Amino acid sequence: MSLFIGIDSGTQSVKAIVLDLETRKVVAEARAPHQLIEGLPVGHMEQHPEDWTSALDFVIGEVVAKIGAEQAKRVRGIGVSGQQHGFVPLDENGAVIRPAKLWCDTSTAPECAIITKKLGGPKAAIRKTGNLILPGFTAPKILWLKRHEPENYKKLRHVLLPHDYLNFHLTGNYFMEFGDASGTAMMDVRTRKWSKDVIAAIDRKLADYLPPISESHQAAGTLRAELAAKYGLSTDVVVSAGGGDNMMGAIGTGNVAPGVVTASFGTSGTIYAFASKPVIDPQGEIAAFCSSTGGWLPLLCTMNVTTVTEQIRTLFGLDVRALDDSAAKAPAGANGLILLPYLAGERTPNVPDGSGVFFGLNQKTFNAAHLNRAAMEGVTMGMNYGLRRLATLGVKAKEIRVTGGGSKSPFWRQMMADIFGVPVVGMVEDEGAALGGALQAAWCVAIRDGNKKAKLTDFTTGTVALDESTRCTPNKANVARYRELQALQDKLSLALREVFADQRALANKA
Repeated sequence: MSLFIGIDSGTQSVKAIVLDLETRKVVAEARAPHQLIEGLPVGHMEQHPEDWTSALDFVIGEVVAKIGAEQAKRVRGIGVSGQQHGFVPLDENGAVIRPAKLWCDTSTAPECAIITKKLGGPKAAIRKTGNLILPGFTAPKILWLKRHEPENYKKLRHVLLPHDYLNFHLTGNYFMEFGDASGTAMMDVRTRKWSKDVIAAIDRKLADYLPPISESHQAAGTLRAELAAKYGLSTDVVVSAGGGDNMMGAIGTGNVAPGVVTASFGTSGTIYAFASKPVIDPQGEIAAFCSSTGGWLPLLCTMNVTTVTEQIRTLFGLDVRALDDSAAKAPAGANGLILLPYLAGERTPNVPDGSGVFFGLNQKTFNAAHLNRAAMEGVTMGMNYGLRRLATLGVKAKEIRVTGGGSKSPFWRQMMADIFGVPVVGMVEDEGAALGGALQAAWCVAIRDGNKKAKLTDFTTGTVALDESTRCTPNKANVARYRELQALQDKLSLALREVFADQRALANKA
C-alpha cells in the first residue's frame, strides 16, 4: 500500500506527516517554525513566502529520512494545507515581489470600503459573491498593493494564495482550487467562478493574473525533478489540489458530510461544517466558503485565540499547565470580568479596528487567576458568537470536534463545552490539516489512477478517529452563567465599536 505526505503551513510553522494507507496510521511527523516580520505598523501582518518554502523543504526532508529510503519509494502523493487568504504577489518569472500580507492583516479596511462601494454596498457584495468584502480576505490586499505600492503592483503577473505558492514551489504550476479560492472574496461561491464585478472593482487586468479555478480532486501537478532528487522521492509523486487550512482541517476531522461541526483553537479560531449547498449569511458574518471536497463549508473565524492566551501566559511567566491551574482558581465567569480579545482587530464580529479590553476590573478580579480565566473565556465566547450565528442559518451543533493547541487542555475543553452548550471531543490525530492534506492526496491519486468512483469518505473512514478520553459534557450551571456573560460581552463589543478607530489612530501616532 501507498504512503502520502500531508503538509500544514500555518502562521507559526510548517508541519508534515506521513500517512500509511494500509495501517491508516501516521508513521512520521516533523515541524519547522517561521516568524512574522517584526516592526510593522499596527494592523500589518506579513511574512516572507521564502520562509515557508525553506520550512517545507526541511520538514519533507525530515519525514522522508524518518521513514527511510526504501519506504520513501512508496510515497505516491503530497497534499498541502496553508493559511487562508494571504496574498502572494509574483512577477512574470514567478519571483515574489514583496512579502505576503496575511489573513490576520487588518490594514486593508479602507480598500474593503472602496470595493464594497463599487459593488453597490454590502448587500450587493453578498449578492454577487456570497460574502462581504472583509480585511482578512485577499481582494482588498490586492487593491492595497495597487494603491500603496504602485511600483510593485506594476510588476504583478500572478496572484497565488499561500498553499498555492507551496504547490507552485513543488510543481512549477500556477493552480488554484475551489475551496481556498472562495476565501479571496473574488469568487462567486454559488457558481464557483471568478466574479467579474469584484475584479473590475480592483483592476480589470487582474483577471489575467488569476489562475483558472479547478476541482478539488484534481492534481496541481507532479513533483519537480530538482525537488524529487533533493527529497529522495520519485518524480511521479502527485501534488494534489490541497486547500486552505480550514478546508484541509475539515477533511482531517472527518467533516466531509452534513452533521459534523469542527472547531479549531489555534492562533485564530474557526468553527465550520460541511454543507451540500451554499449557506449564505445575509448579514455576512458567516463566510460562505466552498470546501475542498466538492461541497461547501460555512465558516466563522475569529482572529484572536491562542495569540491571546500565549500573551497572558507570558505576562505572568507561566507554562501552559500553570496557566490552566491559575485560571481554575477563579470561578466560571471570573466574577463578571470580561475580555474583548481583539488584539489584532476582529473578523467575527467584523471589528477590524478593535483592540483588547478588560472590563470589570476591581479589587476582587484584578489578579492573575481572574485575568487568566477571563482571557480563556473571552476568546471562547468570541467563537461562540459565531457558533450561535451558524445556528440561525440552520447549522446546529450536537457535538463539536475540537483541534488545535487549545484543544489539548482538559480544563479549556470543559470550558468550551460549558460555553458552547454541547459536548466537545478531541481527535486521535490532532494535526487535522496535515492529515487532511494526506487524505486528499490519496483521493486525488485514486481518481488519477482510474478509480473515478473514489470518494473522500473511502479514505477518512477508518483513518479519522475521535479520542473519547477527551470528551467533555456541559455543566448546566456553568452553561447558564456563560449565557449571561456572553450577552454582556456582545453588548460591550457593540458599545465600543465607535471608539475603536479613534484608539487605533492614537496608537499609530505613538
